[in-house]
Amino acid sequence: MFALSTFLPYRLAVLSERISRRLAVEYEALHGLSLAEWRVLVHLQRCGKVSVREIHDCVNLEKPRVSRAVSRLEGQGLVEKVPAPEDGRLVAISLTPAGQQALDRIVPAVQAVEARLLAALTPAEQAAFVDMLERMHAVLDADPAARSRSRMDVTAPFATGRATADA
Repeated sequence: MFALSTFLPYRLAVLSERISRRLAVEYEALHGLSLAEWRVLVHLQRCGKVSVREIHDCVNLEKPRVSRAVSRLEGQGLVEKVPAPEDGRLVAISLTPAGQQALDRIVPAVQAVEARLLAALTPAEQAAFVDMLERMHAVLDADPAARSRSRMDVTAPFATGRATADA
């Protein structure tokens, strides 16, 4: 009989959701941000001025969620929209100084949560875990029916046992 609770994709999804919800406690408490808003801010910090489409392609969220998040962040003064230099009909979104200040307050808190999770593993286990994740990604990268990874996720650093704060 099939047991969902032992099915690897389900177990990974549950863990991912639990971690995301736990991190959301931090960015909600510190700045009233949603998951989508957090990911948009972090992406803008990493990439600078970009379009909604570029954000959508890199943060694993649907385009309408990204658009709503950008609108809310703009209303809070955390991001700004300017005409895109290559096409004035399009807009580019960038982080404002207030957006950077919000991240400066939030990042240490989410990194502390991450550190508590990583403390459950030895450095060797952390490295093995990352290796296993990358091998599973490689299987999906070779599968034409699987959705492609964002180019940002392909090169995401974890070299020192610390992931980026993109959750």
